[in-house]
Amino acid sequence: MEKEILDILDFIAFVMKTFGFEYKINLSTRPESYAGTIENWDHATEILERTLQDRNLPFEIDPGAGVFYGPKIDIKLKDCLGREWQGPTVQVDFNLPQRFDLSYIAEDGKAKTPVMVHRAILGSLERFMGALIEQYGGAFPTWLSPVQVVILPISDKHLEYADKIAAQLLEAGVRVEVDRRNEKIGAKIRGAQLQKIPYMLVVGEKEMTAGTVAIRHRSRGDLGAKPLPDFLFDLKPELSYNNTNGG
Repeated sequence: MEKEILDILDFIAFVMKTFGFEYKINLSTRPESYAGTIENWDHATEILERTLQDRNLPFEIDPGAGVFYGPKIDIKLKDCLGREWQGPTVQVDFNLPQRFDLSYIAEDGKAKTPVMVHRAILGSLERFMGALIEQYGGAFPTWLSPVQVVILPISDKHLEYADKIAAQLLEAGVRVEVDRRNEKIGAKIRGAQLQKIPYMLVVGEKEMTAGTVAIRHRSRGDLGAKPLPDFLFDLKPELSYNNTNGG
């Protein structure tokens, strides 16, 4: 059980670092009403505490806050305003293995009752997404953005070229959309800025003739015109968390 919990804690730490969250840890102990024996509770609580110490993770004891079936490690996400939200948990469960009459044959050849370990890496998905949106103010890093590139044709006659560019980006694994609205280019740029899309590619007569795209970034502004392969070469590192260290 100890090795399993250490692996889960490592996974949680990786996920929290990936998404850029700070967090605090509580060790929630036996409530007044509980399932199982005190001996099992004390043993499991000791293991949870030892795993946290093994990884040098600071934590606080939250007396009596465990669930009725076992002690747990609670991780509270800190959002951009310093508020804490329930996030990942690691829980030890004595109740369900007994209720389902589960058993396994141990190394000594005897049947034994397993202990179940619950894990929630993100916690409530809706709560996690809400905190994540606030954490970045909607301006996700490129690797995390739902739409990474939007193509802005200046007029309808440039739509075919925009679609051609979009097809090449899709083939390269980029999440891309084409803004087909009958709007002026300034309105399209403002719309993309409000949606916090990392990159905008403006295409008009000049870009069609030269076989280029005019690049805008949501925070760095106008980056000039480039052939699409050059833009893709520059974009590639931002498409993977591992290459951008979460940036």
